Amino acid sequence: MALLRFDWDTLYRELDGCTKCGLCKGRHSIVISDGDPHAEIMFIGEGPGREEDEQGVPFVGAAGRLFNYLLEEAGLTREEIYICNIVKCRPPQNRDPFPEEAEACLPYLRAQIALVRPKVIVCLGRIAARYVYDSEIQISRQRGQVRKKGAFYVIPTYHPAAILRKQELTNDFVWDLNTARRIRDKINNGEEILV
Repeated sequence: MALLRFDWDTLYRELDGCTKCGLCKGRHSIVISDGDPHAEIMFIGEGPGREEDEQGVPFVGAAGRLFNYLLEEAGLTREEIYICNIVKCRPPQNRDPFPEEAEACLPYLRAQIALVRPKVIVCLGRIAARYVYDSEIQISRQRGQVRKKGAFYVIPTYHPAAILRKQELTNDFVWDLNTARRIRDKINNGEEILV
Protein backbone atom coordinates (compact mmCIF):
# COMPACT_ATOMS: atom_id res chain seq x y z
CA MET A 1 0.00 0.00 0.00
CA ALA A 2 1.59 3.28 -1.12
CA LEU A 3 0.94 5.79 1.64
CA LEU A 4 1.78 8.84 -0.46
CA ARG A 5 -0.81 7.93 -3.10
CA PHE A 6 -3.60 7.53 -0.59
CA ASP A 7 -6.78 9.55 -0.63
CA TRP A 8 -9.91 8.82 1.38
CA ASP A 9 -11.52 6.74 -1.38
CA THR A 10 -8.38 4.62 -1.73
CA LEU A 11 -8.16 4.12 2.02
CA TYR A 12 -11.78 2.96 2.24
CA ARG A 13 -11.30 0.65 -0.77
CA GLU A 14 -8.17 -0.86 0.78
CA LEU A 15 -9.95 -1.45 4.08
CA ASP A 16 -13.09 -2.92 2.50
CA GLY A 17 -12.89 -6.65 3.10
CA CYS A 18 -9.35 -6.50 4.54
CA THR A 19 -7.93 -9.92 5.47
CA LYS A 20 -4.39 -8.90 6.47
CA CYS A 21 -4.67 -10.47 9.94
CA GLY A 22 -6.78 -13.00 11.80
CA LEU A 23 -9.09 -10.39 13.32
CA CYS A 24 -11.05 -10.37 10.06
CA LYS A 25 -12.45 -13.83 10.89
CA GLY A 26 -14.56 -12.68 13.83
CA ARG A 27 -15.55 -9.17 12.83
CA HIS A 28 -18.99 -7.88 12.05
CA SER A 29 -17.72 -4.47 10.83
CA ILE A 30 -14.47 -2.78 9.91
CA VAL A 31 -14.44 0.22 12.24
CA ILE A 32 -12.54 2.97 10.46
CA SER A 33 -13.22 6.32 12.09
CA ASP A 34 -15.67 9.00 13.16
CA GLY A 35 -15.61 12.77 13.18
CA ASP A 36 -14.12 15.50 11.04
CA PRO A 37 -11.58 14.25 8.45
CA HIS A 38 -9.94 17.70 8.62
CA ALA A 39 -9.84 17.87 12.43
CA GLU A 40 -7.00 19.62 14.18
CA ILE A 41 -7.17 17.14 17.07
CA MET A 42 -7.05 13.40 16.41
CA PHE A 43 -7.75 10.71 19.00
CA ILE A 44 -6.39 7.19 18.60
CA GLY A 45 -7.63 4.22 20.65
CA GLU A 46 -6.57 0.59 20.56
CA GLY A 47 -9.44 -1.21 18.82
CA PRO A 48 -13.21 -1.55 18.57
CA GLY A 49 -15.27 -3.29 21.22
CA ARG A 50 -18.53 -5.21 20.83
CA GLU A 51 -20.82 -2.20 20.29
CA GLU A 52 -18.32 -0.57 17.93
CA ASP A 53 -18.08 -3.79 15.91
CA GLU A 54 -21.89 -3.94 15.70
CA GLN A 55 -22.34 -0.30 14.68
CA GLY A 56 -19.15 0.22 12.65
CA VAL A 57 -18.30 3.41 14.59
CA PRO A 58 -15.50 3.86 17.17
CA PHE A 59 -16.20 4.79 20.79
CA VAL A 60 -19.97 4.23 20.96
CA GLY A 61 -20.10 1.85 23.94
CA ALA A 62 -20.00 2.81 27.63
CA ALA A 63 -16.42 4.13 27.34
CA GLY A 64 -17.45 6.11 24.26
CA ARG A 65 -20.38 7.72 26.03
CA LEU A 66 -18.07 8.73 28.88
CA PHE A 67 -15.55 10.01 26.32
CA ASN A 68 -18.23 12.21 24.71
CA TYR A 69 -19.19 13.67 28.10
CA LEU A 70 -15.58 14.39 29.07
CA LEU A 71 -14.88 15.95 25.67
CA GLU A 72 -17.63 18.46 26.40
CA GLU A 73 -16.13 19.10 29.86
CA ALA A 74 -12.94 20.11 28.05
CA GLY A 75 -14.75 22.40 25.60
CA LEU A 76 -14.55 20.02 22.63
CA THR A 77 -17.19 18.25 20.57
CA ARG A 78 -17.11 14.95 18.79
CA GLU A 79 -17.96 16.75 15.53
CA GLU A 80 -14.74 18.78 15.62
CA ILE A 81 -12.34 15.89 16.32
CA TYR A 82 -11.30 12.78 14.40
CA ILE A 83 -11.22 9.45 16.19
CA CYS A 84 -9.91 6.07 15.09
CA ASN A 85 -8.09 3.01 16.45
CA ILE A 86 -4.81 1.17 15.99
CA VAL A 87 -6.69 -1.93 14.73
CA LYS A 88 -9.89 -1.62 12.72
CA CYS A 89 -11.44 -4.99 13.71
CA ARG A 90 -12.49 -6.13 17.17
CA PRO A 91 -10.06 -8.41 19.01
CA PRO A 92 -11.90 -11.38 20.59
CA GLN A 93 -13.22 -10.66 24.10
CA ASN A 94 -11.79 -7.12 23.73
CA ARG A 95 -8.27 -8.37 24.42
CA ASP A 96 -5.27 -6.22 23.52
CA PRO A 97 -4.36 -6.47 19.84
CA PHE A 98 -1.42 -8.78 19.20
CA PRO A 99 1.67 -7.05 17.73
CA GLU A 100 1.18 -8.71 14.34
CA GLU A 101 -2.44 -7.48 14.23
CA ALA A 102 -1.38 -3.93 15.05
CA GLU A 103 1.45 -4.09 12.48
CA ALA A 104 -1.04 -5.19 9.80
CA CYS A 105 -3.21 -2.12 10.50
CA LEU A 106 -0.50 0.51 11.05
CA PRO A 107 -0.25 1.46 7.35
CA TYR A 108 -3.95 2.37 7.49
CA LEU A 109 -3.38 4.46 10.61
CA ARG A 110 -0.42 6.22 8.99
CA ALA A 111 -2.60 6.99 5.98
CA GLN A 112 -5.29 8.40 8.27
CA ILE A 113 -2.77 10.64 10.02
CA ALA A 114 -1.38 11.82 6.67
CA LEU A 115 -4.86 12.57 5.32
CA VAL A 116 -6.23 14.29 8.44
CA ARG A 117 -2.99 16.22 9.10
CA PRO A 118 -3.85 16.95 12.75
CA LYS A 119 -2.00 19.46 14.87
CA VAL A 120 -2.41 17.31 18.00
CA ILE A 121 -2.78 13.55 18.44
CA VAL A 122 -4.12 12.18 21.73
CA CYS A 123 -3.32 8.51 22.35
CA LEU A 124 -6.09 6.89 24.39
CA GLY A 125 -4.40 4.21 26.48
CA ARG A 126 -1.09 2.40 26.48
CA ILE A 127 -1.67 0.35 23.33
CA ALA A 128 -2.25 3.43 21.17
CA ALA A 129 0.60 5.26 22.92
CA ARG A 130 2.94 2.31 22.34
CA TYR A 131 2.55 2.58 18.56
CA VAL A 132 2.37 6.38 18.23
CA TYR A 133 4.19 7.91 21.21
CA ASP A 134 6.81 5.53 22.65
CA SER A 135 7.10 1.75 22.36
CA GLU A 136 8.25 1.52 26.00
CA ILE A 137 5.58 3.81 27.49
CA GLN A 138 4.35 3.42 31.05
CA ILE A 139 1.04 5.26 30.81
CA SER A 140 0.75 5.91 34.55
CA ARG A 141 4.12 7.72 34.51
CA GLN A 142 4.05 9.41 31.11
CA ARG A 143 0.41 10.40 30.64
CA GLY A 144 0.07 14.05 29.82
CA GLN A 145 3.70 14.46 28.70
CA VAL A 146 3.58 16.26 25.37
CA ARG A 147 6.05 15.34 22.61
CA LYS A 148 6.60 16.91 19.22
CA LYS A 149 6.70 14.23 16.53
CA GLY A 150 7.12 15.53 13.02
CA ALA A 151 4.39 18.03 12.19
CA PHE A 152 2.21 17.33 15.22
CA TYR A 153 2.22 17.09 19.01
CA VAL A 154 1.37 13.81 20.75
CA ILE A 155 -0.21 13.45 24.20
CA PRO A 156 -0.65 10.04 25.85
CA THR A 157 -3.52 9.68 28.28
CA TYR A 158 -5.74 7.04 29.81
CA HIS A 159 -8.27 5.10 27.79
CA PRO A 160 -11.86 6.05 28.73
CA ALA A 161 -12.46 2.39 29.70
CA ALA A 162 -9.81 2.83 32.42
CA ILE A 163 -11.76 5.82 33.76
CA LEU A 164 -14.91 3.69 33.95
CA ARG A 165 -12.96 1.35 36.26
CA LYS A 166 -11.10 4.08 38.21
CA GLN A 167 -13.02 7.33 38.40
CA GLU A 168 -10.12 9.04 40.16
CA LEU A 169 -8.39 9.23 36.75
CA THR A 170 -11.08 11.59 35.42
CA ASN A 171 -9.39 14.87 36.34
CA ASP A 172 -6.10 13.84 34.71
CA PHE A 173 -7.95 12.77 31.58
CA VAL A 174 -9.85 16.08 31.33
CA TRP A 175 -6.59 17.95 31.97
CA ASP A 176 -5.03 16.12 29.00
CA LEU A 177 -8.01 16.96 26.78
CA ASN A 178 -7.66 20.60 27.80
CA THR A 179 -3.94 20.43 27.02
CA ALA A 180 -4.75 19.20 23.51
CA ARG A 181 -7.22 22.05 23.02
CA ARG A 182 -4.75 24.64 24.38
CA ILE A 183 -1.95 23.42 22.08
CA ARG A 184 -4.30 23.57 19.08
CA ASP A 185 -5.33 27.10 20.03
CA LYS A 186 -1.72 28.24 20.54
CA ILE A 187 -0.73 26.86 17.13
CA ASN A 188 -3.68 28.63 15.52
CA ASN A 189 -2.67 31.88 17.26
CA GLY A 190 0.97 31.55 16.18
CA GLU A 191 2.18 31.13 19.77
CA GLU A 192 5.22 29.10 20.74
CA ILE A 193 4.64 25.62 22.18
CA LEU A 194 7.11 24.63 24.88
CA VAL A 195 7.51 20.88 25.48
